[in-house]
Amino acid sequence: MSEKSSASPAPARGINFIDAVPDGDNRTRQVCAECGFVNYENPKIVVGSVCHWGERILMCRRAINPRKGYWTLPAGYLELHETTTAGAAREAWEEACARIEIETLLAVYAVPRISQVQLMYRARLLTDEVSAGPESQEVRLFAFDAIPWDEIAFPSVRWALHQFQESRHLDSFAAYSNPPGETGDF
Repeated sequence: MSEKSSASPAPARGINFIDAVPDGDNRTRQVCAECGFVNYENPKIVVGSVCHWGERILMCRRAINPRKGYWTLPAGYLELHETTTAGAAREAWEEACARIEIETLLAVYAVPRISQVQLMYRARLLTDEVSAGPESQEVRLFAFDAIPWDEIAFPSVRWALHQFQESRHLDSFAAYSNPPGETGDF
C-alpha cells in the first residue's frame, strides 16, 4: 500500500476490504484490495458540560442504555461539522432543555476501553428552567453534597464533578485529565 487517505470520503458499500498494514504505517487497518483506500477507525468524540446555576449542578437521570436510570451530566457524541462548544450546548438542550453559556474547558478524558475522547466544559445555566428531554427520565439541580454519588452513570461523570468542584471559583486553570491511574473502567 502506498496511499493513505484520511480526508477522502468513505468508500461505497461493497468494497472489498482486507486487513493489511499500509506503507508507512505500523498497524493493521482495513484497506480496499482494489484501490488501496484506508478505512481509518478513530475514537469517538464526546462533548458535555458541568452546568451550574449558582451553587447547584444540573444532572440528568438517563432514560436510555447504557446505564439507564443512573445520573449523568448532559453529554453525547459530537456531530459532523459541529464545534465542540456548540455540541456541548446542543447536548444540554437535548437532554435537559437547558440553555447554557460555556465558560471554559474543564477537562479532556481518554477512555481507551471504549475508544472515546471526552471534552467536558464548565458552563453556566442561563435560567434554572430545565426539563427532561427524550434521553432523560428526569433532570435536577443538585447541591454538590446532595449529588446521588452511588447512582452515577460513568466514572468520567464523577471525575468531572470533583474537578468542577475543585475549580469552580477559579477564573483560569489548566484543563484537567483522567485522575492518575484511572482509565474509565468500572
